[in-house]
Amino acid sequence: MKYALALILSIGTTLAFGQQPVPGQNPSPAPPAGTLPTVDGTNGRSLPSPLASLPFPSSEWDGAPVVGISAEAANYPLQKALGLTKSRFKIYGWASIGGNLSTSHDSNAPTSYNLVPNQVVLDQLILRIERQPNTIQTDHMDWGFLVDNIFGTDYRYTIAKGIFSDRLLAGNHLYGYDPTQFYGLLYLPKIGQGTLLKVGRFISPADIEAQWAPDNYLYSHSLMFTVDPYTFMGAQATVRLSPYWQIELGVHGGNDVAVWNESAHLNGLAMFRYVSRTNNNSIYAGINSIGSGQYSHEHDNLQMAVATWGHRFNAKVHTQSEVYYIWQYDALVGGTVIDGPGRRFYQGTGAGALHPGTSNAVGAVNYTQVQLGKLTYLSVRNDLLVDPQGNRTSYATAYSSHTVGVVHHFSELVRIRPEVRYERAYAAGATPYDNGQKRDQFTAAMDVVVRF
Repeated sequence: MKYALALILSIGTTLAFGQQPVPGQNPSPAPPAGTLPTVDGTNGRSLPSPLASLPFPSSEWDGAPVVGISAEAANYPLQKALGLTKSRFKIYGWASIGGNLSTSHDSNAPTSYNLVPNQVVLDQLILRIERQPNTIQTDHMDWGFLVDNIFGTDYRYTIAKGIFSDRLLAGNHLYGYDPTQFYGLLYLPKIGQGTLLKVGRFISPADIEAQWAPDNYLYSHSLMFTVDPYTFMGAQATVRLSPYWQIELGVHGGNDVAVWNESAHLNGLAMFRYVSRTNNNSIYAGINSIGSGQYSHEHDNLQMAVATWGHRFNAKVHTQSEVYYIWQYDALVGGTVIDGPGRRFYQGTGAGALHPGTSNAVGAVNYTQVQLGKLTYLSVRNDLLVDPQGNRTSYATAYSSHTVGVVHHFSELVRIRPEVRYERAYAAGATPYDNGQKRDQFTAAMDVVVRF
């Protein structure tokens, strides 16, 4: 493993300093007094991009996929090496290698994804193969697909019961593999102003944060993100109603479980995305998962209502805030059971006590970003998680965490994400950190993300 890490770091250094930085995409400027931004063709059939990307991870408000803009990836080095620069089939990926200094000795849990304290690890090595349909045009149907493969320590947060899940659920291993996404896409231009149908296994559409390193404002994740749904298996339709409104409707088998597994339950999904006519505000909200809510066969069946608000103060400063309420019935303390042996980095294995009735949790997070330069920004995150029955973290307590980080791109292929973080549990006697030894934790962490 150490030789693989050294090789990736070597490649990253070459890429970082072997080509010139690429200026960021300009966000839409503040409109003149008395006027509003309009669809001008710079961003397909949507309003001009509200955010600068680079340096920010995305140029759009929360609520992907967005029908009416291009979703086709750039030609990254692997695509070029294979001689496929003119193909709509894309093959590319990235590696995230990170480490931290922590006041904990054995485990940083429930912090994610930098689980192992005072050590450098391969967080995620991703290979993606995809073809994205063209949703800008409106005269014919189009199709596509996407397959994501992950290897690294982050697999434990994306795993779905029944899909190569024994590595975690039966073994509690630090490193593993997961085919996190595999789905087909069908674009139907005559339904609404365009409808994109997705069928397969896909990442839960809610949340400011995402599983993949290039899509996040910071290296680590909020506590509330750590304990909510990660992936679904089922079908989702994204319907564009106008440049300002789109809705998502779907059915799935529950969070983080294969539809053929005994723990699967039928759930529905209904979300909407609204962008204001000024392009300075957005709301993305709805029901991410709704069904029986019955915990089943040692696995969560989380129900989730969620809302996200984004606001742009100007071209260089914006904020996003998210709140959710999640619940399920007759669940075990600690949620989904990992039956593997307890290990130094994570000892919370085995079944927790049954909590009859409702187990719930409330989460809230705010991200505020300030662009410092064409390739650099500052991000401040404050988040709250209330886990009154201990279903999500094994400890019945409220938590807060506070993180400040800087993200700098050496080029469009290489970035670093240093940060400092402090977090705390508040209930008397609650010591969730360092395998049940501490009530608070301080970390200084950083990763390097290299695209290929």
